[in-house]
Amino acid sequence: MTTPIGKIVKSNTHIDYVCQVYGPGELVAQPLPTDYAFGEFVAIELSGSSSPGALVGVIYNTLLLNPDFGSLGPRLSPRGEQEIFTPDYLSETATLVGIIALGWREGRVYRQGIPGLAAAVDAPVRRLSDEELRAFHLDAAGRLSLRYASVLMGMNNPLVPQLLLTLIDRLVALFPEQSRQLQVMRNNVAWKSIVQPAG
Repeated sequence: MTTPIGKIVKSNTHIDYVCQVYGPGELVAQPLPTDYAFGEFVAIELSGSSSPGALVGVIYNTLLLNPDFGSLGPRLSPRGEQEIFTPDYLSETATLVGIIALGWREGRVYRQGIPGLAAAVDAPVRRLSDEELRAFHLDAAGRLSLRYASVLMGMNNPLVPQLLLTLIDRLVALFPEQSRQLQVMRNNVAWKSIVQPAG
């Protein structure tokens, strides 16, 4: 099993999810920032299906949530004494990551594309292992597949070109025998990101 990262707290679209990263005290071993870094592949576990399944996605954004920002006025008690005077006070700061679903897993079979099922609120999110990542990128004939690239390129987001470059670099390490084809794709994405303005 790979590192648990957090849980789904909302969705923006059918394939765009927001995950709240586990904070201090929520797990024995809190996830490291490298576990939920930009371009990291994750699994969003699906519940209620007849066979175990998951959405497969990639982290494309990070948001820091701090409700105290902007409330710089005088306080009734210093921060250090808040636990004494208000023991039920909860820290409402959070790290949120945006995840784009690129496919799904049904049992042991991985598929790329828009998944039919959606994740539920509180669905657990974890990192994909290298073996899972490799299986996700192989088609039925055992060839390297990046069918999701067109979905990412169709998004109106200035981070997408860099995301694709990051993903391709990661895949070169996993599929060294396909490095020439991946390099051609990388050059094409890099060229488009320079020539075509984002948006």
